[in-house]
Amino acid sequence: MLSSATCGATTWSLATHKEKIITPKVFIIDMFADEGESWFGIPEFNVLEKNITVPGFSPLFPQAHCTADGNICQLVTGEAEINAASTITALVTCPDFNLTQTYFLIAGIAGISPKLGTLGTVTFARFAVQVGLQFEFDAREKPDNFTTGYVPQGSFSPDEFPQELYGTEVFEVNENLRQFAIRMAEKGRLADDEPSRMYRQNYASDPAFAAGAAPPSVVACDTATSDQFWTGALLGAAFENTTKLFTNGTGTYCTTQQEDNGTLEALLRAALARRVDFSRVVIMRTASDFDRPFDGETAATNLFLMSPGFDISIKNIPAAGVPVVMGILDGWKETFEEGLKAGNYVGDIFGTLGGVPNFGPGNIFGGGRAPVQKRFLRRRLSRIGRVG
Repeated sequence: MLSSATCGATTWSLATHKEKIITPKVFIIDMFADEGESWFGIPEFNVLEKNITVPGFSPLFPQAHCTADGNICQLVTGEAEINAASTITALVTCPDFNLTQTYFLIAGIAGISPKLGTLGTVTFARFAVQVGLQFEFDAREKPDNFTTGYVPQGSFSPDEFPQELYGTEVFEVNENLRQFAIRMAEKGRLADDEPSRMYRQNYASDPAFAAGAAPPSVVACDTATSDQFWTGALLGAAFENTTKLFTNGTGTYCTTQQEDNGTLEALLRAALARRVDFSRVVIMRTASDFDRPFDGETAATNLFLMSPGFDISIKNIPAAGVPVVMGILDGWKETFEEGLKAGNYVGDIFGTLGGVPNFGPGNIFGGGRAPVQKRFLRRRLSRIGRVG
């Protein structure tokens, strides 16, 4: 039986309200309609049994959807960083959800570097890097000795670590959880089709693009966030370098998308308020197109004609994602209710949730969590000095 409600719209007694609260074990986060609809009609579970209108969600996607028991929920944020951050902020402040033990599966499509993967490839990231948060020259006006028109903020060359930080430049998620998600996803049967197979053969002539010419698989690599949709070998190389630079050489640039750092910042602030557990986040992106052309193709052709990987990238969201969701539910009592401990740093570039990141300036809060009741002066964050 389908049901609909509006978050916070009904006044209940405290006891009744506790009974009405939805406590998801897994919350799936998609970014646009095709991604969201990929979960509809699947045999494993029905997220349309319970529909909750949440004030603050995108006007295009105003509802969260849940199974009847509330164990699995799903939403669509809307595209780009502002929509992602706004929707997730609305979710974590909705009083009808208890998200303190929820696992969040970011599940969308992305561009991919043919050095790491191909059309239909499923990727799981440890790092999300906000590569667009930089100074920018038009390439026709950049200094002659610069390899790119992008320069980290506050810096004076493309290879200098940013000297002014906003805090959203890099997020790192739970590596043990990522490895679990990879093992589960590898149980799925990935979709492929003949147009994608034919198109990816264009990349076979370049040994550096061997992964781009191969069939889709599950890959561990990192993701780059920017509202700009870029293409071409030069920008691909520039953001490869940005990813390495911002993560102190640890991150591996792979996928390109528009939302993840916005989503992660909203979840991190919710974690600071103890509304969510940031160590329960999985970043999954399936590849719909290549971030650069094959030999002999122009960047404009690569962008405007696009590749034929869209359909299989959408199909591979549930193909890989359902085993991840079911793996968490099946192992709930034994492992996931208590939480899968991270063996790595988890959080942002500032160390806001505690711990010490091995990138950026280290923990700017003395190793502990950010003191939420105090204002932190921007002057302390600027001109931080070189970070190698």
